[in-house]
Amino acid sequence: MLGLIISLIVIGLIAGALARLLVPGKQDIGIAGTILLGIVGSFIGGFLGYLIFHKDGSEGFFQPSGIIGSVIGSVIALLIWMRVGNRSAVRR
Repeated sequence: MLGLIISLIVIGLIAGALARLLVPGKQDIGIAGTILLGIVGSFIGGFLGYLIFHKDGSEGFFQPSGIIGSVIGSVIALLIWMRVGNRSAVRR
């Protein structure tokens, strides 16, 4: 169980950092936010991979396609976050 949590954090950090490098613009996210972005991106990438290819984690979680899916999901999550986060609370 501890190994799964540590691997989620490491893969989340890698996927989140790559997503932040790929998306232009300034993101005001710290290390914890980057890890969370990568973890959310992993879930998004896994869900999209399941919808498109009908594959799941039964073949192993650490595959190159899983990491690529995590990065793609992280980019999608970051773009959504940047779009929603730029809205102001006060409208003029």
